[in-house]
Amino acid sequence: MLIHPRLSLLAPLALLGACSGQHVQSASAQSPQTVTVGIAALNDFHGALEPPKTSVIVGDGKGGVLQLPAGGSAYLASAVDSIRGQYPNHLTVAAGDLIGATQLSSSLFLDEPAIGVMNRLGLDFNAVGNHEFDRGRDELIRKQLGGCRQYTQLKPCRIEQFSGARFAFLAANSIEPDGKTLFAPSAIRTFGKGKRRVKVGLIGITLKETADLSSREGLQGIRFADEADTVNALVPKLKAQGADAIVLLIHQGGYTKGDVPDPGACPNLTGAIRPILDRLDTRVDVVISGHTHWSYVCDYAQYNPAKPFLLTSAGVFGQSVTDLTLEIDPAADKVVAKRARNVVVQSVGYDTRIGRIEPKPAYPVFAPRADIAAYVGKYGEAAKVEIQRPAGKLAGEVARPGGDSSGTGGTLGYVIADAQLAATRKAGAQIAFMNPFGIRSPHILAPAADGTLTFGQIYAVQPFNNGLVTQSLTGAELKAVLEEGLDDTQPKQVLSGSAGFLFSYDLTRPAGDRVVAMTLDGKPIDPAATYRVTTNSFLANGGDSFASLAKQRDAAIAQLSDIEALEAWLSGGEPRAVPIGERAIQIKR
Repeated sequence: MLIHPRLSLLAPLALLGACSGQHVQSASAQSPQTVTVGIAALNDFHGALEPPKTSVIVGDGKGGVLQLPAGGSAYLASAVDSIRGQYPNHLTVAAGDLIGATQLSSSLFLDEPAIGVMNRLGLDFNAVGNHEFDRGRDELIRKQLGGCRQYTQLKPCRIEQFSGARFAFLAANSIEPDGKTLFAPSAIRTFGKGKRRVKVGLIGITLKETADLSSREGLQGIRFADEADTVNALVPKLKAQGADAIVLLIHQGGYTKGDVPDPGACPNLTGAIRPILDRLDTRVDVVISGHTHWSYVCDYAQYNPAKPFLLTSAGVFGQSVTDLTLEIDPAADKVVAKRARNVVVQSVGYDTRIGRIEPKPAYPVFAPRADIAAYVGKYGEAAKVEIQRPAGKLAGEVARPGGDSSGTGGTLGYVIADAQLAATRKAGAQIAFMNPFGIRSPHILAPAADGTLTFGQIYAVQPFNNGLVTQSLTGAELKAVLEEGLDDTQPKQVLSGSAGFLFSYDLTRPAGDRVVAMTLDGKPIDPAATYRVTTNSFLANGGDSFASLAKQRDAAIAQLSDIEALEAWLSGGEPRAVPIGERAIQIKR
């Protein structure tokens, strides 16, 4: 079965006692001559300061699954400490998206507390991911260097003086206009002395499509080079500097598909990470991945015997952390054994609409680390008033079914599109579109009994503070935009249209000719006529590979941001009705 990508995959504990996950080991066993280096690895933290009230799904050993409440930065810190405590020589690393698309208590403060948490947790290196660029190049540099210079609408340093990251960002394939990398491309960490001295080289990169996933305006000319080419050029340099082991931190990943959650077997691995690995220099020992929010531990030699990488990912929101062990032979200057397991950061129970999810006693429950709990609590209190204030009413629940595993926006996508259309009517807007991949966890708006939604709820599903752009498109150009979401280049994404706009599509047809009908208020779209179309500024800049929108002909910029438009639309007095019926209909043959 396909497990929801926001729910990490870990194996049953029937044979592992108090341990979490399964081991994958390669090469020879440990010998007295080897030096052990432990690595605690995470990815896609997304500023999850507090427990995210979602579960990690694990096998129950009987063919079914269990839900483990997991996550929260204070609990994550304890889990990381428990891993590091096993190794005199250790590193703590991340594979991108520490910040961006974050909880409100982090996002309201420009993700300064997310950096503060990682400083206290003891992170050593982070590979820059696409979400690190959400607020632009200059703000990202401020995250590394510190300071209170303002680059966004939000004011920095509102709670404390921001000193920047005490860990290093790595950005080997993020190339500035002058040809230099945005941050250092790689690093070396040395352990031991004399004949038992070993060096671990690290490379950090993001996916080459980052420009399609970030505001081009905020990138200020940064381009993203091919992942495998970048790594392969750096490996000889690290080896020349004496690196005995090479660890790649890459913000790109894959998916697995099995009958029960089982990352140890890494069943049916798919995704954009595979063609990268198939081209990678075999002197890379470990690939710590991310981006897909999936959890796995893979011996990649099962897929390509010529590429015996140990591939890992720890899911999302700090709900799991990977425990990696490298056995390095300093005489041979190489890794002779490597193994990994994913550890569930089981924390505290939470209530759902169908009952309470409690910790499972068969799995370790981590205690919150006091210093980080106090630090997070300070920001949580500062954000509480904003999180809890009423932000409008909705007549029922709306959701994006399937979450990240789905390329459709559901009723939640339609609500957001309707709000953006209403906010831009004065600019002549006739149609508005919301990109489903821009709808974030928990992918649902569930109002109180009287229909009230809080600002914290609406911000959680739409946290980017994008602007709204209305532009002119011919009917033929409108079709081309929809086709870009349905092509075979990127994961398919069916744009959520506003009320009155309907279209149908057939995925069995050739790419570029899959949209078979479009109507507005019941009338067919005229390919030669001009229509005014609203999207968020991310899409209008060509994000998510919607290049046709980047033309921005006759563009008008709204005074409201996307979140402000949603709040304004919900605040009309009576609860807004839940959209009925599909606005994008797939023809199945």
